[in-house]
Amino acid sequence: MLGAKRYWPPGPLLSPGLPLALTLLALRAGSAQEGTEPVLLEGECLVVCEPGRAAAGGAGGAALGEAPPGRVAFAAVRSHHHEPAGEIGNGTSGAIYFDQVLVNEGGGFDRTSGSFVAPVRGVYSFRFHVVKVYNRQTVQVSLMLNTWPVISAFANDPDVTREAATSSVLLPLDPGDRVSLRLRRGNLLGGWKYSSFSGFLIFPL
Repeated sequence: MLGAKRYWPPGPLLSPGLPLALTLLALRAGSAQEGTEPVLLEGECLVVCEPGRAAAGGAGGAALGEAPPGRVAFAAVRSHHHEPAGEIGNGTSGAIYFDQVLVNEGGGFDRTSGSFVAPVRGVYSFRFHVVKVYNRQTVQVSLMLNTWPVISAFANDPDVTREAATSSVLLPLDPGDRVSLRLRRGNLLGGWKYSSFSGFLIFPL
């Protein structure tokens, strides 16, 4: 410290915690001799680990940098307007396909069928955004749970060049349940570029 007195030769260095430790020892000895109640002092705290808590990387925990168990998420988009070879019927009826998969954590999304298969039991969130282009027809898009239409969204303005059918929903799923989008009315023959379909696991059950 600037301006502090210096002594030579230097004396032994004292640990910052030594005075506190000596005080505690003195109080402990006095308590044992006099039979008084323990004295609580304010000071530094010690971190005590819970004996029943799983260590990181052990049973019930994940090591730092590892993915926690049960992490599931996907996102897929349509990067061009018209269907490639092999997607027969897409744009007129049936399942809506997405050619570009951005995220597929957990491997639940199948690009070939355009559907998501739940890998674990839990509550999931889904959202879709299906664009119709240069199309004066009403378009109805349904989110399907297996063969059951859960929700539908419509795009029915004949005076715009681009319009989207958009909706979202929370669903409880069992392993193996399949979620997909199906065109139930109208067509997407003008194209459906920039359409998207995404979902993720909120929590397991």
